[in-house]
Amino acid sequence: MLPFLREHWGNPSSAHDRGRRARAAIDDARDRLAAVLGCAPRELTFTSGGTEADNLAVRGALQRWGGERGRHVVVSAVEHEAVLGTAAALAARGEAEVTVVGCDAAGRVDPERVAAAVRDDTTLVSMMLANNEVGAVQDVADAARLVRLANPRTLVHTDAVQALGRLAVDPRALGVDLLSLSAHKCYGPKGCGVLYARWGTHLTAQMDGGGQERERRSGTENVAAIAGFAVAAELVEGEREDEATRLGALRDCLEAAVLERAAHVRVAARAAQRLPNMSALLVDDASAEALVAALDGAGVEVSGGSACASGAARPSHVLAAMGEDPGRTALLRLSMGRGTLATDVDDAIDHLVEAIDTATASAGKPPKRRALTAAGG
Repeated sequence: MLPFLREHWGNPSSAHDRGRRARAAIDDARDRLAAVLGCAPRELTFTSGGTEADNLAVRGALQRWGGERGRHVVVSAVEHEAVLGTAAALAARGEAEVTVVGCDAAGRVDPERVAAAVRDDTTLVSMMLANNEVGAVQDVADAARLVRLANPRTLVHTDAVQALGRLAVDPRALGVDLLSLSAHKCYGPKGCGVLYARWGTHLTAQMDGGGQERERRSGTENVAAIAGFAVAAELVEGEREDEATRLGALRDCLEAAVLERAAHVRVAARAAQRLPNMSALLVDDASAEALVAALDGAGVEVSGGSACASGAARPSHVLAAMGEDPGRTALLRLSMGRGTLATDVDDAIDHLVEAIDTATASAGKPPKRRALTAAGG
């Protein structure tokens, strides 16, 4: 990124040398990211992040095709707020009719239920690839296949923001028309994302102006961030399988230890296929805010649900969809990455058990009895 912050800082829409260098950097990044995803470079539109990519997919598809195909949209109950909030806003203005498909207790959305919700006037189905709060992985490929059988004209979008670098992300293998990604989820810079739109999938632009990004997203491109995104995607894809195995083992170790040593704690979505780098712990009759604060004081950084909204005191819609009571059950999301070591997990386990025991004891619940160690007599 540094050359485009220091020397080659020209506007990529300019014809002079610095502008041409900036344009070449964007073209190169688009090619490299397309190679990671197995798609054509012209199918990628750079955005300011996953939220904008989701908005462009949902709003852009409905505004472009709603008048011709219908204004019905199908979403799952565990989607990111960038999808659910957008769909709700469109419905509130009378621009869409939205059907929300629920999930089971493990956070899994049944592809057959998604397809069953599709109607003759369904323009778009949006089903995320991996959940950002509990890590449950959805069978998007099967859902897309069944949606096509139900209505061949219906577009299928997946929010794959959490998946890049952790799961294979191949739009064609998934069978989707639209796919959203964000750079900072794969160690790239914040404030940069991309929307894959299968060639021939036309969308209404949500930002008007200079006509950048083939008139799909106006505005001067963030050249340095785009360059960083492409390289980050290449790096995480290159180590994805090894890192998934390593992080999955660390996650399993953490969960086994916490379940053994702490009472009144459960693992969310444990019966589902999950992201290897994430553990979501459910603590009954406890406050997520208090647990997050206590752990932060001990040097353990966790989130009380979605990192995008964990600063907001509102219940998790994902927990509610899974049949939990967000008012009584605290959700702790623990994420691990390429810098996480086994010693970090060991330290986190000790602090987690202490914080959970303290929280549940204050609620009048006894801690789990522990066997004495040799050192303790």
